[in-house]
Amino acid sequence: MTDFINPVLVTGGAGYIGSHTCKALKAAGYTPVVYDNLCRGNAWSVQNGPLEVGDLMDGERLRDVIRQYRPLGVIHFAAFAYVGESMADPLLYYRNNVGGTVSLLRAMQAEEVERFVFSSTCATYGTPESNPIHEEMPQSPINPYGQSKLMVEQVMKDCAALTGLRAMALRYFNAAGADPEVAIGEAHDPETHLIPLALGAIKGIYKPLTVFGTDHDTPDGTCIRDYIHVADLASAHVMALAHTGTSNGGFEAVNLGTGTGVSIKELIEMAEEVTGRPVPHTYGPARAGDPAALVADPARARDVLGWQAEQSDLRNILSTAWAWMEKTA
Repeated sequence: MTDFINPVLVTGGAGYIGSHTCKALKAAGYTPVVYDNLCRGNAWSVQNGPLEVGDLMDGERLRDVIRQYRPLGVIHFAAFAYVGESMADPLLYYRNNVGGTVSLLRAMQAEEVERFVFSSTCATYGTPESNPIHEEMPQSPINPYGQSKLMVEQVMKDCAALTGLRAMALRYFNAAGADPEVAIGEAHDPETHLIPLALGAIKGIYKPLTVFGTDHDTPDGTCIRDYIHVADLASAHVMALAHTGTSNGGFEAVNLGTGTGVSIKELIEMAEEVTGRPVPHTYGPARAGDPAALVADPARARDVLGWQAEQSDLRNILSTAWAWMEKTA
């Protein structure tokens, strides 16, 4: 057994949101133990605790790491998260996202670890019937990525009902921004998120941004999304972990968003204001299955966790993302 203070196993902790959560965990008095196979994560982003390289499907390796550190709980980020890739290879997503989680939960059960926080997504709602989206709305994913996350939520519900798992799913809206101290930030390969693509177009490291659709049923015709700063997401995970320590068991789910939508045109205008430079962009046709608007109702996260977004003003999101890009690109 390794002597660490309040160890927490963080699967996928070398990724974007995972690495920011590790920083928040350390600041809150925990020791984040990152378990990551590094196929899409970055070893350099593991700065706040030990790194154990391993695959979720390797149950014996998982159990060895759990026995070594005896974590008080698990925060589970490890997953593939590209919608287009999931459409091209759905079996990859079901094997990795669902099968990997089953392997993890089996290892946790064998080693008697009950507290579990899951990185879920608003993609489980599919095309919503209305906005803002609350947790009781129908979950009807429109791609295998969203479906894989919903399937994991069902696995969690069953385990919570039958095995004593104390589980919480956090359904993110659009994660954005970077560590205010510029120690870590967004670094996907390939990059698919709107904000780094827009800022990268300014710097010339990416091609001009393509805005998909100008005739959506929104005030300016472009898609509306709810952008949440990655540091706010990180704080929610710390609160969720604490909540699983006081709950009597069961499964809970909360949305993580601001409750405020921003259109792509508004985002481009603010990016130009923050950087003082134009965003090169073109317009293309709307993408099939792309909802006109996705905005969270975050009331349950406030009521259950005492959480609300504090750093998710669009200017702050873009300023921190730009500082990270200036440092690294």
